[in-house]
Amino acid sequence: MTPERESTRERTPAGATATARTRVRLDQPRAPRRRLLPEWDPEAFGRLSERIARFLGTGRFIVWMTVVIILWVVWNVFAPRDLRFDNYPFIFLTLMLSLQASYAAPLILLAQNRQDDRDRVNLEQDRKQNERSIADTEYLTREIAALRIGLGEVATRDWIRSELQDLMKELDHRKDGHHEHAVFPAERSRGRDVDDR
Repeated sequence: MTPERESTRERTPAGATATARTRVRLDQPRAPRRRLLPEWDPEAFGRLSERIARFLGTGRFIVWMTVVIILWVVWNVFAPRDLRFDNYPFIFLTLMLSLQASYAAPLILLAQNRQDDRDRVNLEQDRKQNERSIADTEYLTREIAALRIGLGEVATRDWIRSELQDLMKELDHRKDGHHEHAVFPAERSRGRDVDDR
C-alpha cells in the first residue's frame, strides 16, 4: 500500500456514514475566515466616540457650530448668485445639521454606555473593598477583645506591688507577735485587683 493511499484512508472515515470531507484537526488553530465586512477594534472605536462626545459637549463646539452656520447663511444670502450653493430655504444646511445630529446622538449614547460600564466596574470594586474592610475590622475587633480578655488574667505591676505590700504588713504583724486569724491578701484585695487591671 502506498503512502498516498494511507493518508487518504486516514482522512476519510470508514463505515456507513463515510463522507469525503477531511477531518477537522482539533490540535491546531482554525485558519481565519475571510470576512466581507470590515473589521475594527471596538476599544479604539469606543475611545474615538468618547473623544467626539466630549468635544460635542463643550462650549468650543457650540461656538464653532454657530460660526459655521452664520458664515453659511451670510454666504448664501450675500454672495453672487452663481457662487451660492444653498439658496434661501437652506435645504442643504438643514440636511447637514440633521446628518450631524443623527451621528452625534449614537456617539453620545455609546460614550455614555462605556462610562456606565466603567462606573459599574468601579462600584463593584468599591463594594468588594468595603466588604474586605468590614471583614478586616471585625477580625481586628475580635483580636482586640481576645487581647483584653487575656490581659484581664495577667497580673499588673501595681497589683503585684500592692500584694507584696500586704504580705509585708502581714509578716510584720506576725513578727510583732499578733497571732490573729491570718487573712490572705488575695481575699482582702479581691475587689481592688479588678480595678487595677
